[in-house]
Amino acid sequence: MGFLDKMKSAAQAVTGGAAKVSIEYAHQPMKPGDPLQVKVTVVSMGKEVKSGGVFVDIHASEQGQVKCNHCQQMVNINHETVKQSIPVGPAFVLQPNESKTFEGTISLPMGQPTYNGQVRHTWMIRGRLDAFGNDPDSGFQALEVR
Repeated sequence: MGFLDKMKSAAQAVTGGAAKVSIEYAHQPMKPGDPLQVKVTVVSMGKEVKSGGVFVDIHASEQGQVKCNHCQQMVNINHETVKQSIPVGPAFVLQPNESKTFEGTISLPMGQPTYNGQVRHTWMIRGRLDAFGNDPDSGFQALEVR
């Protein structure tokens, strides 16, 4: 392996490019505490990937602008209300160009429902592979909670 190949491998590990991760789930409104079937698929992008496990991350936050009565100015709100990482797969080694799928049922954490207006509360879900460097993930996707 030449110097440039080593640099490319290091860059993939640091940026999360060592594997591709996707998540599948029912795109329907949920209630806190409801069970949610998830399917996370991980694919090696050509190199061996050592993983500490597969996780589903649930994040929710409240964002918006409100007028401060005291100072009479608009104040930005960005408050994280839920941050949970749920294991759905054990530690493993993904061989070059190999793919693995992990399925499970998770329980949606308790929290405020999704709402929109001047202030909004949004829920997001993603699949993530715990690996060296920046964890490869599916990217956050919207989840509606009622």
